[in-house]
Amino acid sequence: MAEKTGVSTNNLVEAGDYGKSKKLPQYIAALSVCMGSVAAGTVLGWTGNITKENLANRTLNDIYVDPDNDYGWIGSFSTLGALCMCFPIGFICDLIGRKLAMLLTIIPFSVGWLLIIFADSTAMIFAGRFLTGLAGGAFCVSAPMYTSEIAEKDIRGALGSYFQLLLTVGILFAYLLGAFLKPQIVSIICACVPLVFGVVFFLQPETPVYSLKKGNEEAAIKALRKLRGDEYNVEAEIADIKANIEKDEREKIPLSKSLETRAAKISLLICFGLMFFQQLGGINAVIFYVGTIFEEADSGLSASDVTILVGVMQVIATFVSSLVIDKFGRKILLLISGFIMSIAGILIGIYFSLKDDVSDIGFLPILGVCIFIIVFSLGFGPIPWMISSEVFPAEIKSNASSAAGTFNWFLAFLVTKFYGDLAAEIGKDVTFYIFAGISLVGVVFIFFVIPETKGKTLDEIQRELNGEKNVGQGIDNQGFNS
Repeated sequence: MAEKTGVSTNNLVEAGDYGKSKKLPQYIAALSVCMGSVAAGTVLGWTGNITKENLANRTLNDIYVDPDNDYGWIGSFSTLGALCMCFPIGFICDLIGRKLAMLLTIIPFSVGWLLIIFADSTAMIFAGRFLTGLAGGAFCVSAPMYTSEIAEKDIRGALGSYFQLLLTVGILFAYLLGAFLKPQIVSIICACVPLVFGVVFFLQPETPVYSLKKGNEEAAIKALRKLRGDEYNVEAEIADIKANIEKDEREKIPLSKSLETRAAKISLLICFGLMFFQQLGGINAVIFYVGTIFEEADSGLSASDVTILVGVMQVIATFVSSLVIDKFGRKILLLISGFIMSIAGILIGIYFSLKDDVSDIGFLPILGVCIFIIVFSLGFGPIPWMISSEVFPAEIKSNASSAAGTFNWFLAFLVTKFYGDLAAEIGKDVTFYIFAGISLVGVVFIFFVIPETKGKTLDEIQRELNGEKNVGQGIDNQGFNS
């Protein structure tokens, strides 16, 4: 008898009632929505090959950019834009739908890139970076939400990891362009990526969950048939989703009241904690300033070559994560990721501590950064965003996901803006030792706080967070180590 599958969060249909489903349409839908993640990745990777030296030499639209005062802002304005968008996008997704909300991000993407392409002052560059960051930040909330609502539970982890995978593809794409082309040409090409996303994603359906919430059962049935195939029992899952929505409506309580539940409190601790350790581990210091790090490290390789190497490793590692995340689970990958990230941070710190006294250690920053990127992409890259879409109770999911995303991008802004200042004040070695220490604390947090969500329906996860025992028979049911 087949295992019950579906996006439903309520166990009202017995195993086998859903019938046989196709997986390929779900993979295609997830990859289509994550084309927007490629667009967001180009925003992050755009600065990878732009160093202080070439900015001072007017390589960006012949504009003089102060390497001390303006450089940090060019990197961090995109994170400010993402920060400002995380809350509105949750409300927009609930108001006009997940699909239309993401299609509308093409507008700020396009306007932002046009400002950068035709910039004649640093103010226009800052504004362009802010708008492209705003659009990119929207995907951090909306893409995982869309994917979690179209995916069956046995492939939800793999599909959820595509957001981070395609983000890294976008970063690598920008790295490659930046290594061979002038920044203005890179910007023109990057401006085309959101348009490609619009064409590809336009053909995909709205999520069945959202359509049923709006009372459009016909659209929900059509979407499920497209996503699951003709042999699938669409009516059974529609009934399941509708029953769950009705249950949520009956039990609907004010936001302030819903935050008092055990599941809400624990899910907030889980998601905000993971966002904290993801960003304060130093990832954006590496992503935004990888070219500058190697330029200053004098490793013997050109900054652009190492930047591309790092981008390739990031894509490969994230792809591997998408293959194994539903097999090994979220928790073990997070533990491995956090522990080895701390080791990589220590290696980078050791290099900066010894480079003036010891020769022939130029390989250390390359080794450290490559290890850091690989293990980050295996765990701490995709999983915090995925878990946010899995553990929040339905009644607070939109607001809580937006709040977690805002918190993440606020920390990203702090790291990207003040990494250079901090490194200059206390030394690059001490800065990376701090990043390493935070990653180690994150390992302890994961071990004692994070539950395993692999193979569980959203309803089973909620019942486990509320303290119910023996949830989800026949599944790997790791709970809290408390």
